[in-house]
Amino acid sequence: MTDVLYTGPISAERGGELAMGGGRSETSALSGTGGGRGMTTTHNSQRPNACCFCWCCCCSCSWNEEERRRRRRRRRISQDTKMETIPNCEVCTKPSAEEIRLWSQSFDKLMRNPAGRNIFREFLRTEYSEENMLFWLACEDLKQEINKSAVEEKARSIYEDYISILSPKEVSLDARVREVINRKIQDPTPHVFEDAQLQIYTLMHRDSYPRFLSSSIYKSLIHGGSRTSSES
Repeated sequence: MTDVLYTGPISAERGGELAMGGGRSETSALSGTGGGRGMTTTHNSQRPNACCFCWCCCCSCSWNEEERRRRRRRRRISQDTKMETIPNCEVCTKPSAEEIRLWSQSFDKLMRNPAGRNIFREFLRTEYSEENMLFWLACEDLKQEINKSAVEEKARSIYEDYISILSPKEVSLDARVREVINRKIQDPTPHVFEDAQLQIYTLMHRDSYPRFLSSSIYKSLIHGGSRTSSES
């Protein structure tokens, strides 16, 4: 069977923007990785979460608030500029009705399927959080790299695109994970973002996946697959 590019139905809710903003004061600069190059990050304030006695005791609450704040600022900027066309999707075959049905059984099954990732990514785009999938995919690609110079270059690019607070595509990570990255990025390995990748995977699983299953994008696939099965 010849592979085709399948992205699933295109939602009417398109666009949205990524922008700078948020409720923290922080600066970050990455000058490179390895060989005497360095990166500095400073945190000027750490706001406690109102729902707990200690910020670190309720990181999930802080995490959700941070994610909501990011989405709000992306919606604000979307009024002025259109989001770039969706980058290249993964090449895959069109999913069968059975494959589509299995995606509702577990998030792992969805993420292991290239077509499932493409469709879930399209849904994330409507929620202004596509960068979560892009970061996860970039980490998967980095883990396959064995050339040291290529690892350093890809790690630097991932940091600038998804970790740096100066990036409009910054993903939502807690302070502990950021500290680990800032320490490891000086001499990166293919697994330098492993903790961050797991945290973003967990975020997509618990936050976006339930809404995806209730979305018109997924429901249209289920109904379309059911009609195809009955006709055959």
